Amino acid sequence: MILSIMLIFGLGATELILITLVILLLFGGKKIPELMRGLGKGIKSFKDGTSGIEEEINNIN
Repeated sequence: MILSIMLIFGLGATELILITLVILLLFGGKKIPELMRGLGKGIKSFKDGTSGIEEEINNIN
């Protein structure tokens, strides 16, 4: 997954390390787990919504 993201955006290891450091500086170590938890909940909600739409489309046909 990470490799495909790196290929899509043309990111290398150096860029990922730099992005990680910037995130650590901006949010600090204590806020990152909260941010990731919120991101995970958002992704789960999005997946649930798309699966609901797929079910509706399949039921119509």
